Formats: sequence, C-alpha cells, structure tokens
Amino acid sequence: MFTGIIESLGMVKSIQTEGENRHFEIESSISSELKIDQSVSHNGVCLTVTDVDGDSHFVTAIHETMTKTSLGDLKAGNLVNLERCMINNGRFDGHIVQGHVDMTGVVKSIKEEGGSWLFTIEHNLSKEYFTVEKGSITINGISLTCFNSKDTEFSVAIIPYTYEHTNMKHLEVGSSVNLEFDIIGKYVQKLLAKSGQI
Repeated sequence: MFTGIIESLGMVKSIQTEGENRHFEIESSISSELKIDQSVSHNGVCLTVTDVDGDSHFVTAIHETMTKTSLGDLKAGNLVNLERCMINNGRFDGHIVQGHVDMTGVVKSIKEEGGSWLFTIEHNLSKEYFTVEKGSITINGISLTCFNSKDTEFSVAIIPYTYEHTNMKHLEVGSSVNLEFDIIGKYVQKLLAKSGQI
C-alpha cells in the first residue's frame, strides 16, 4: 500500500522488450536502498524490484500492466515519480493508494494561477470510476484533491513544491497520465450497484 506522497524522481535509463513484457532500468536517489521483491510505485503503478545495481533498480511490467497504464509511453531519459510502500509506523500523509491503475487520462488544460498550476484531466466515462468534489485521486502516483468534478473530467491544483519535486512539470496538454480512483468510492459504488440502488 502507498499514500501518494512522492519520495523521489527516477530517470528511465534503459528499456528492454522480452515477448510482451517490458523491463525498465530506473536510476534514482533511493534505488541503492531497495531490495529485490520490494514493491515500488512508478508513476502510480506498483511494480516489483527484480534487481538492484548501484544507483539503479530494475522492474518488469507485464502485458496487462502495459495495456492499462501509460508505461508504454516511457522512453529513456523520462522521469517517473517513485514511492516505496508504506511502513506501518509512519504517518498517513496522503490517502489509501494501492498502485493498481484503473485507467489512463489525458491532460486537457494547464493554467498557471498565482504561483500554482491548475490541471484539468479528461478520462473515459465509467460507472465504476468517478471523482467527487474534494475527493481523492491519484495522478501518476501523486495523491491529489479533485474539484470541478464531472462525469469525464476533473481538475486538481498543484502547489509549487509538488510541481518541482514530481514529473507534473514535464506534462503537456495531451500527455497521458495514470489514474487510480479512490478505493473507498469504488467499494461504495460496488455495494450500491449490487443492492440495486444505482
């Protein structure tokens, strides 16, 4: 489990294709501290560390992961948001994040407003996945709060610290992002659907 508070940026050093799998080499300030079999969030995608070599670690994304996330867009030199799984004696600074991406979205607009940035994200219409005003959303692994929540889009405000210490500053209109919707909302929706209330 994760909290959506990004620890470090990692740089994609190399990408190797093996069948339908994709192997990523990531260089970061936390790579040397990682261990094989450890779960790490990469742009919001939970991946297992398969090897560590100095300041780099290696992870593999299977076909299912590649089809449901934006990892297929990554190229050598790109930056990814990294977060190690939560330890159970730490503060819960973000919200419950599983690292299981629900779908990708697209950046519709970016506006700078008084030192912060407003991002509007579009996504496919879904009965399962939705946002609510002032609810939680994970974008590329970052725990954020929604506003202007609609059926197929929502907005988030990015403060300067988050903008500088994540890969949000490298996004452009049209960029694909990984979205994980709030797990509590997903459970509530499922229960209401089973009872015929929605």
